[in-house]
Amino acid sequence: MPTDAPDVPDQLNIIDATPLDMLASRRSVLAAQLIEPGPQPEELDRMLDVAVRVPDHGRMTPWRLQVICKEAQAELGELFVDEFRKTEPDAKNDRLELERVRPQRAPVLVVVSSRITPDRDGVPPVEQLLSCGNVCFNLLHAATAMGYGAQWVTNWPSYNAAVKAALSIPDEEHLVGFVHIGTPKGPPSERQRPETASVVSRVESLAAIA
Repeated sequence: MPTDAPDVPDQLNIIDATPLDMLASRRSVLAAQLIEPGPQPEELDRMLDVAVRVPDHGRMTPWRLQVICKEAQAELGELFVDEFRKTEPDAKNDRLELERVRPQRAPVLVVVSSRITPDRDGVPPVEQLLSCGNVCFNLLHAATAMGYGAQWVTNWPSYNAAVKAALSIPDEEHLVGFVHIGTPKGPPSERQRPETASVVSRVESLAAIA
């Protein structure tokens, strides 16, 4: 197991795994299945250091990360309820409770947003947004490598103006996702993956694919 891994059961099967094996077997763990202990502050700092080592054309640094502490998670949960009621005024209490706990499910919550520079020559916005997506994915890898589980979630709060405003994310920026981190309750379930051969082709000449 990596030396930084916490002293918890090996739910992610990373004991004795090579880096390539870990990448090949990585699975998200549902936020609702992530429990204490979460990463210690120094462990989380290490994860964040790893998260931002991503391709970044033009050295734009087009991403921002916010670690949402417990009090702020609770406040965010109340905002989720208020905003959900606006679109679903007849929502039952159990549905509202689901929204309230949505940002509080795991021990750690990291919000990742993308700060796009639209007029940078040679670095179109899509490349900046892709770089931000890589930050989210690298954070999942870092958490897994240290023995924790993680899930990258969007859902409606990522596209809600009031949620973005509460997190000081301007309208023109993207809330790319909420990354939940904690200790898995148990081994995560596997899901069906595409057959590699169904999405990969080999181009011998351009004439062959014209």
